[in-house]
Amino acid sequence: MADPQEAGSEQISTEAPAKAEIAEAKKKAPRPRKAARAQPKRSAAKNVAKAVVSESVSPAPPKAPRKKYSVKERAQKLGQIEKSISRGESIKSATRQVGISEQTYYQWKKAAAAVPEGGELKDLIALEEENVRLKKLLAERLRKENAELKKKLGL
Repeated sequence: MADPQEAGSEQISTEAPAKAEIAEAKKKAPRPRKAARAQPKRSAAKNVAKAVVSESVSPAPPKAPRKKYSVKERAQKLGQIEKSISRGESIKSATRQVGISEQTYYQWKKAAAAVPEGGELKDLIALEEENVRLKKLLAERLRKENAELKKKLGL
């Protein structure tokens, strides 16, 4: 007769491989790509023929370089857009008429708004220069006045 402890150990050892097999069965293979399913498999000769045909076809023409607008042109286009908007047109239609995108319009508008800050800086510098000039004028007048007072007092 077999020992009951040995029989229990045999059952445990047979259950462990069964669980491992189930875990392996649950693993899924990666899904094939949709593009791969849509195209039937071709032989090497067909692939070579297709490569030759694609080489003989001229490639698409290169894109034209982007148009770079000068500051003057940007200001002019922004003015045209503002006039269109004031007439009641939408920003989208106004930018299309001028020939730029909405995003470009907003970027140009933001950049143009930053320029007056530079103008404010110029105004500040002009005010400081005027302040220096007025201080010199005041100092000169005070010297003259002090000189007159000293003469009157006899000092």
